[in-house]
Amino acid sequence: MKPLSLALTRDHATPLRMFWLTTLSMVLIVSQSLSVDARGAPESFADLAEKISPAVVNITTSTTVEGRTGPQGIVPEGSPFEDFFRDFQDRNGQNQDRPRRSSALGSGFVISEDGFVVTNNHVIEGADEITIEFFSGEELPATVVGTDPKTDIALLKVDTETALSFVNFGNSDNARVGDWVMAMGNPLGQGFSVSAGIVSARNRALSGTYDDYIQTDAAINRGNSGGPLFNMDGDVIGVNTAILSPNGGSIGIGFSMASNVVTKVVDQLKEFGETRRGWLGVRIQDVTADVAEALGLASASGVLVSDVPDGPAKDAGMLAGDVITKFDGVDVSDTRGLVRQVGNTTVGKAVRVVVNRSGATETLLVTLGRREEAEAVPVVAPMEEPAPETSTILGMELSPVTEDLRTEMDLGASVKGLVVTNIDEMAEAYTKGLRAGDVITEAGQSQVLTVEDLENRITEAKEQGRKSLLLLVRRAGDARFVALGIEE
Repeated sequence: MKPLSLALTRDHATPLRMFWLTTLSMVLIVSQSLSVDARGAPESFADLAEKISPAVVNITTSTTVEGRTGPQGIVPEGSPFEDFFRDFQDRNGQNQDRPRRSSALGSGFVISEDGFVVTNNHVIEGADEITIEFFSGEELPATVVGTDPKTDIALLKVDTETALSFVNFGNSDNARVGDWVMAMGNPLGQGFSVSAGIVSARNRALSGTYDDYIQTDAAINRGNSGGPLFNMDGDVIGVNTAILSPNGGSIGIGFSMASNVVTKVVDQLKEFGETRRGWLGVRIQDVTADVAEALGLASASGVLVSDVPDGPAKDAGMLAGDVITKFDGVDVSDTRGLVRQVGNTTVGKAVRVVVNRSGATETLLVTLGRREEAEAVPVVAPMEEPAPETSTILGMELSPVTEDLRTEMDLGASVKGLVVTNIDEMAEAYTKGLRAGDVITEAGQSQVLTVEDLENRITEAKEQGRKSLLLLVRRAGDARFVALGIEE
C-alpha cells in the first residue's frame, strides 16, 4: 500500500484554495456584521426625546416648616447675646419663630391621558402643595392618589379638560446589560434635561424588601428623582430613584426601580389608594452550606423557615425548620425572590407551597393574608417557665430562662429556651454571630428548654453522622438558624 501523501498538486490545490478563501470571506463578513451589531449606537436620540418629552413633567412641592424658637446656630441658648441677635433677625425679616415655606423639586411622568402621574414617594412626602409643570410650560395642581414607601413610588392625579400626552410602561425583564437607555427629568432644578447611557447591571438591591433596581450610567442627579428611564422604543423600564455618590453629584452610578415592580404598585394605588401585598406569615433565611449539611439537604437551595407566628402559614401547618422549595408552582432559590413573589401574589389566593420537612417533601395549601394588616399586629405567644440550671456547651454558657434573666437580659414575656449568658470569643458560636442575651429555642429542629435537651440533641446528631447541629436562635424578637460544628 502506498503511503498517503500530504502534498497537493497544483490542479488539486486550486479548487481547495478557492473553497477555503470563500469560507474565510464569509466568516469575516459574519464577524464584521456581529461586531457592528455589538457596537451599534443610535445616530441621535433627538427623535426619541422629541417623542416622549411632552409626557415628562417637573414637580414642585411646598411644605410648611415649623419655626424655630430662637437664633439657633448663631449663639448658644440662654446666652446674654440671644436677645440682641433676636432683635437683629426681626429687623431684617429673619424671625424664625414663625412657620415658613420650604420648596423641593423632582420629576415624574404621565401614564394616562386623564392625568395620572408617577413619581417617587420621597419627592412629595409631607408636601402641602404639589405643582406639575409640563414640557409646554403649563402648570397644574396635583393631588396624591396613593404612596408606597417600600418601593418609593407615588401616584398623583391632575385634573384637565384636554387629553394629556402619556408614555407606556415596558417590560423591564427584557432589558439586558449593555442596552441603551435614556433618562429624562429636572436635574438640579435646571429644567427639562435628557441624558443617555446603558444598562450597567440588573436586579440590584439597595435597602428595601422589594428592591429590584436597574443600574445605569446615564447621568442622574438630584431633581431627577421620579423621572422615567426609557428604552429605545420609548417605553418606561424604570423610575429614577437613587444615585451612589460621595458628593451628591452623578458619578455614573444611578438606580431606577424596575418597571415590572412599579406597574404592580401603580395598579394597586390606582384601584385601592394603597398597596395590598400577599402575606405568608413566616420568618425566613437563606439556606447556607453548613445549614444544608445540618439538615441533611442535597444542596444549599430553598428558603429556611425560622419562625411561624400566628398567620396563614401556621394555619396551613407550616413549621419552623421547614425548607420552602416551591411557591405557587415556582422554584424558590433565596429569601429575596420568595418575599417578592409572595408580595406580588393576590391577597386571599390559595397557593400550594412545597416544603422539605425532615427529609420528606410535603405540599401545603396556604391562603395568603395581607402584609400591611399583619405588620400592624404584634405577635404574642404564651410563656412557659423552665427549671433553672447552667452549663457550658459549644463555647457558650447557657441557662434556661428565669425571671431574673428575663429582667436582666430584657427578654420578652413570651421567650423560652436557653439563654446565652456568656460566650467564648474564640468559639465558633461567637464567630457566627451569637452573643450574650441570645436565646436558643430549638436544636436539631426540636424545642429545647433545658441544658439536658440540648445535650440530647447533640448526641442524636452525632449518632446520625452529622458534623453540625442546627440551632434556632432568637434576638430581640427576630429568629434565625445557625449551624454549629459538634465534632470533638
